[in-house]
Amino acid sequence: MSPTNPSPRTGAGTARTSSATVRRPVPGPAGLPVIGSLLDLHRDSLGAFLSARREHGDVVRLEAGPPGFRSVFYAVFAPEGVQQILAAQAANFRKDHPFYEEVRQSFGNGLLTSQDADYLRQRRLVQPLFTRRRVDGYATAVTTEADAVATRWRSAEDGVVDLVPEMNRLALRTVARILFGVDAEVATTAIHRCAPVVNDYVVRRAYAPVKVPRDWPTPRNLRNRRVTAELNALCDRIVAERRTASGTATGEPDHNDLLSLLAAAGNDEDGTLDATEVREQVLIFLLAGHETTATSMAFTLHLLARHPDEQSRIRAELARVLGDHTPTAADLDRLPLLGRALKESMRLYPAAPVVSRRAVEATEVAGFPLPAGADVVVSPWVTHRHPDLWEDPERFDPDRFTPEREAERHRYAWFPFGGGPRACIGQHFSMLESVLALATLLRSHELTALDREVPVAAGITLQATGPARVRLRAL
Repeated sequence: MSPTNPSPRTGAGTARTSSATVRRPVPGPAGLPVIGSLLDLHRDSLGAFLSARREHGDVVRLEAGPPGFRSVFYAVFAPEGVQQILAAQAANFRKDHPFYEEVRQSFGNGLLTSQDADYLRQRRLVQPLFTRRRVDGYATAVTTEADAVATRWRSAEDGVVDLVPEMNRLALRTVARILFGVDAEVATTAIHRCAPVVNDYVVRRAYAPVKVPRDWPTPRNLRNRRVTAELNALCDRIVAERRTASGTATGEPDHNDLLSLLAAAGNDEDGTLDATEVREQVLIFLLAGHETTATSMAFTLHLLARHPDEQSRIRAELARVLGDHTPTAADLDRLPLLGRALKESMRLYPAAPVVSRRAVEATEVAGFPLPAGADVVVSPWVTHRHPDLWEDPERFDPDRFTPEREAERHRYAWFPFGGGPRACIGQHFSMLESVLALATLLRSHELTALDREVPVAAGITLQATGPARVRLRAL
């Protein structure tokens, strides 16, 4: 660690007042002549962030692009700094970052991207779906979908499956059943074809030093426009079919799912949601609501397939706790080994590997000045691998998450669901879905990894860029 940066255990993220401290320039890589770190960030942004922390410390300044079109942003890696940005000074670090603006342009102003009064209203509308009591009631839907996967796996060709598309399909079907009250089969093909195109488009534009206007007829713009229109049409169809089936078009919902709650919004003092606003909520939940959980499940299974001893420990726990009964929400706390493996997977493969913000006013992080208007990122991918926080950080070790060891760590040493007032609204939902689905699959099959490593890249969510194949043995 650079001697100019304090250790995260010794006060990173606290303000310093001495003039000598305030004048310290934020360190960072020089990069290549003319374009700075542009190539490194485009080729492997997660690797570039890891190198930046290793070589320059816990607050780093990065520049990308030629003079006159250069992007400058600051990366903060120590947990105290992360807490300052996401929680303690959350009002000063807003979702005005170019990344979120590109997400807004592609997916609309739903819960992920909205701010201020819009965000507060939207969160209030959907909060009833995510109370602990309501989420616990989703358990049967989760295990029903997971049982269907386990049954299908028994006839898998050569006994081999790729966990990435398998878990994407499972998570999508589950979220569609629970949040929209519809069968997701019609949506699965379209989302899996369209989402990667929009994902790549958003990320490229967010960090491009020069942005071609979206309305120019370039091949990339036209391709994005085509798949975005397809996704919007899909969401409109889901809304229309759901309202027709349930009678919610009359404003009298008879179901407790997201579409019913949105349809009922016109009955309160805040007024109605128009068709576009409803579509934007549906699109965000369909995409972000399934990709994040799918990532956690796929990498947990793959890591357990690579570590048969841990897999055997968990299977013994499942047999001891569950016996022959289907797992329920009441079993969530009774399966600590499985819960620890899931958390360790989320440490190594956080579904949101980079989180972006923009500073409203000038401030300090770890004694370094950040100017007003600065683009700032925090990175679970990097902080979860910080050697001052995690011994042998690349090693898979679920016992890092025993209650005693968790209590010793900083709250923001592990933050796969973000933190502060914008923490993920669905984190209990994600944990419940993941534990129950994993329990269902692991008690029915033994998994052996065929691909030892799975390459990944940072998109809107973490993206596997190669297969995660396992061989199955039915139990």
